[in-house]
Amino acid sequence: MKKGHVVGIDIGGTNIRAGLVRTNEIHRIESARINGKGSADTVLNDLYRLTDSVFDTSVEAIGIGVPSVLDLSKGIVYDVQNIPSWQEVHLKKLMEDRYGVPVLINNDANCFVLGEKYFGKGREKTSLVGLIIGTGLGAGIIINDHLYSGPNCGAGEFGMVEYLDQYYEYYACGQFFQNIYHTDGEEVFKRAKMGDKRALEMYGELGLHLGNAIKMILYTCDPEMIIFGGSVRHAYPYFAEAMWKRIQTFAYPKSLEGFKIELSDLENGGILGAAALYYDYSKRD
Repeated sequence: MKKGHVVGIDIGGTNIRAGLVRTNEIHRIESARINGKGSADTVLNDLYRLTDSVFDTSVEAIGIGVPSVLDLSKGIVYDVQNIPSWQEVHLKKLMEDRYGVPVLINNDANCFVLGEKYFGKGREKTSLVGLIIGTGLGAGIIINDHLYSGPNCGAGEFGMVEYLDQYYEYYACGQFFQNIYHTDGEEVFKRAKMGDKRALEMYGELGLHLGNAIKMILYTCDPEMIIFGGSVRHAYPYFAEAMWKRIQTFAYPKSLEGFKIELSDLENGGILGAAALYYDYSKRD
């Protein structure tokens, strides 16, 4: 792993957060709200100002996590969520021209799994999936100790795989409660914490679908570990039993002997994961 400073930037739905990262520590964090309705240049200037606040001459590289699809080789981001003006931004070139260091860009799910690989519960694993279970179902994949993004940055889109009459994301994330029961997931969570029988039954159904999703991931990626991120992980006690019951029907029981599921507890994971893009890149040299 490189030992110099790396700036990690997490572009979220409403805020941009940046930090100066050295090995396993963040030395400084700054944040700013995104002017989501601003022009492409307005948002870019917001990003520059934030980067300037943590950048210094010790920085070897910049890593950026974005909630969008992108051209990995050219560092072009497309259709960034909640920033309508960022329909096509040549972000890598713009940032490299301004700061004079390598800039690595990837989507937020891939940054999540890299954060866990280098700073979180996946540090000892060479085969790992980070599964973000929130309003959607996103994932990042580590294979043979490296991030695997695919040529179109489309690897890990397990939520879009067809399942039942829809696709996995319809049934195996926070959307489940609205899609199937037309009720708010936060309300179901509150009721489950109070021991409400119906709420717990709903979580049991969610667990069944998540178990099937995890079996699909096991068949396709065979990871040593899956780490849950996203808001739904906080309800793990309410769906874990049903989920594991489905996982135990996996066709190759021997493969389950060392398999683990963990819950992320990594603070500032978006910043750390963005910085880890450079660590992953450096290991390939």
